[in-house]
Amino acid sequence: MARIRPGRARSIILTFLVICLVSSVYLYWTPTTASTTASVVPSTAFEVPLAERQSAFWKAFKPLLERNAPHCPSPQRVDNAGAEHFDAIHEQHRPSLTDMSEEDQAEMEQAHANFVQDIRNAGKELKPVHTPGKRGLVSTAGENYLPVFLSSLRMLRRAGSTLPVEVYMKDSSEYEKKICDDVLPKLGARCMVLADVVGSDVIEHYQLKIFAVLFSSFEEIVWMDADCFPLGKPEDLLTSEPFISSGLVTWPDFWRSSASPFYYKISRQEAPPMTARQSSETGAFLVSKRTHFLSMLLAAYYNFYGPSHYFRLLSQGGPGEGDKETFIQAASAMGEPFYTVSERVGAIGHNKPEGGLSGSAMTQSDPREDYALTSEGIWRVKDPAAGMAPHIFFIHANYPKFNPGDNVFGTGWETTPTLKEDGSDGRAWTAPKDVVARFGYDVERAYWEEIKWVACNLEEDFRTWEQKMGICDRVEIYWNNVFAEPHDDDPKFTPDR
Repeated sequence: MARIRPGRARSIILTFLVICLVSSVYLYWTPTTASTTASVVPSTAFEVPLAERQSAFWKAFKPLLERNAPHCPSPQRVDNAGAEHFDAIHEQHRPSLTDMSEEDQAEMEQAHANFVQDIRNAGKELKPVHTPGKRGLVSTAGENYLPVFLSSLRMLRRAGSTLPVEVYMKDSSEYEKKICDDVLPKLGARCMVLADVVGSDVIEHYQLKIFAVLFSSFEEIVWMDADCFPLGKPEDLLTSEPFISSGLVTWPDFWRSSASPFYYKISRQEAPPMTARQSSETGAFLVSKRTHFLSMLLAAYYNFYGPSHYFRLLSQGGPGEGDKETFIQAASAMGEPFYTVSERVGAIGHNKPEGGLSGSAMTQSDPREDYALTSEGIWRVKDPAAGMAPHIFFIHANYPKFNPGDNVFGTGWETTPTLKEDGSDGRAWTAPKDVVARFGYDVERAYWEEIKWVACNLEEDFRTWEQKMGICDRVEIYWNNVFAEPHDDDPKFTPDR
């Protein structure tokens, strides 16, 4: 038998020991459970930086938008759709309040079809920017909206949410260094400047919301407007029905749909019955870009050409005309699923002396409880007595914005949310009592506690508050008058049912 020289023997032994060491490290660091198949190296370890992904996406997407422009005059207004409340029982004729020639209809239809074909065939050239599996909350804010957003963000954290947050701003003029660099990161949020991606020369040509969604690093998104906040953890909605099966969840507005029959012809869809669903209120929505990427691209097309063509077709001058109808209509046009919460939006405020409601916010219901009802064929939108009302999940404090440095105090707004009938300080949200009871706890007090923190800790830091004095003092006076001690007429809540 051949002898192994001592030097070669040492080499063999060292090689064997190295293999054993590497194997031991691999076995130690690699999960052994059957349910875990992913590498222990984080998926983001070798990712291209977000800014580069955004730039590459925009470089590929912008030509598709521009190549498929509707080369025809804007649809002409005949009349505006009124504020007609949604009727889920009685079928009505779809309003036709827009005028278009057959040639213009054909031009828009072909441009729409070409764009849909382009995004379906784009393949890897149009790669999404998000990190697979990443969840987060996206919003937009700047100028007067930034203090409002910060109060909403603190309400998000107060609810127990740990979702990372990206807040998009139109351009660098809205970027406030103190807030963006020091305050927001401590709350798990970061500022993003949209003009850094798309350029300042095009930022005014479309609505910001859809592009904030497309450019965000999150695959599954909770969207909240700056003046919207949750009463629970929004991430729980992303792991529940109806989001799991639909991938897109929206909430209703007060009004009936007023989309033009021309829109359905242009998008090659059959118009749904007027009883099918309300118009949309997109202060909050949920979307998965993994399942609805094409829908979001088409929604971006509707927004890019919204002011010139699509906003008119989708709302015909109805209340809140803008980007609000683009999400559901795009998903419908692409044949992708969606769930529209059926429970009616609620208006909350306080009663007027002469009767009626002085409203200053909207309430949106828990989609999980709504889905549990509709899955059993229970539609409270048709018969409110058919089942128990879902709890409130989102509050959209939209009129006025609850910015203590603006007109939320006094008589600057017709709703005078912070004043009682006798002119003294009072609660904004006391009616309707049955809707307020569905909060489950004293949400208004909690909200003002966060507004007080923002006002008294950052009074000198917001750019729009620079020339304003006594903001913290005014908030503290209001707090002491309204919330410091209980009052006999405080609302009652139903935490358990």
